[in-house]
Amino acid sequence: MTMNTRTLGTSGPQVSALGLGCMGMSALYGEADRTESIATVHAALEAGVTLLDTGDFYAMGHNEMLIGEALRTAPAARREQALLSVKFGALRSPDGQWAGYDGRPAAVKNFAAYSLQRLGVDHIDVYRIARLDPDVPIEETVGAIAELVEQGYVRHVGLSEVGAETIRRAAATTPIADLQIEYSLISRGIEDRILPVTRELGISVTAYGVLSRGLISGHFTHDRQLSATDFRAHSPRFQGDNLQHNLNLVEALRKIAEQKDVSVAQIAIAWVLSRGDDIVPLVGARTRERLTESLGALDVTLDTAELAAIEEAVPAGAAAGERYAAAQLAQVER
Repeated sequence: MTMNTRTLGTSGPQVSALGLGCMGMSALYGEADRTESIATVHAALEAGVTLLDTGDFYAMGHNEMLIGEALRTAPAARREQALLSVKFGALRSPDGQWAGYDGRPAAVKNFAAYSLQRLGVDHIDVYRIARLDPDVPIEETVGAIAELVEQGYVRHVGLSEVGAETIRRAAATTPIADLQIEYSLISRGIEDRILPVTRELGISVTAYGVLSRGLISGHFTHDRQLSATDFRAHSPRFQGDNLQHNLNLVEALRKIAEQKDVSVAQIAIAWVLSRGDDIVPLVGARTRERLTESLGALDVTLDTAELAAIEEAVPAGAAAGERYAAAQLAQVER
């Protein structure tokens, strides 16, 4: 199939209009099927998806090795089209707990060396620290990535979950292709200050959480049982009255989707696509079925009246609960 494309900023690569977020194939959403995960990556590549997103800390390297295996077993032509976006810097303990972030230049290069080996590639297309290291100036961190660009190990510098001032400082140090940050119908915090800055500086947004970890996919139910290792079991938006409130928003959205003969997930993804050509949604599909549904959003066009109806059904700030628990939210620069 012919895939629509978008460009990451003024300095970055051309990528598919939808990217594949691969985290859930290894961690944070309960058990995943390895065979189905690899088949989903292959199906994404076959469909023209070029942007694959991972992090070296997703299940402590498991996700990178999974993607590496998927690329090795994909047809050569498909393997060559893949563009890898990698986050680094999150520290983990042997029991899986989070232990902060490390953005020191020496650590940046060390993380990159391990990622290149696990992925089985000679370069990373977009490299970014997952969260700002409060003890290391962003100029030092992105400066180290820029050195990796000069050496050919990285193609482009990205950012993740940082605020407007940090974006400006990073962009003054080296060209920035994109900012990866959560953006969806119920997570619109970037619209006031961050999105105007990225647009001023010619930086794209790769939006993760476009279905809010399944919450607004149309498939999540109030009685769904989550394992203790599932991120959502501890997420405020999935708790008690918050969950019921948020699922009521989904039902309002479902009415609009049904009138258009599309799924809730497709209309939610299409809404993010409609926000501008400088935004590339990452869909966290773990199965070929969910991938096919997500790709269907590329065929959904929303007119002015439909966008207004969506805004009325799910207005900005309508979600109940923060997108992270307090301890995790404290690590996100606002």
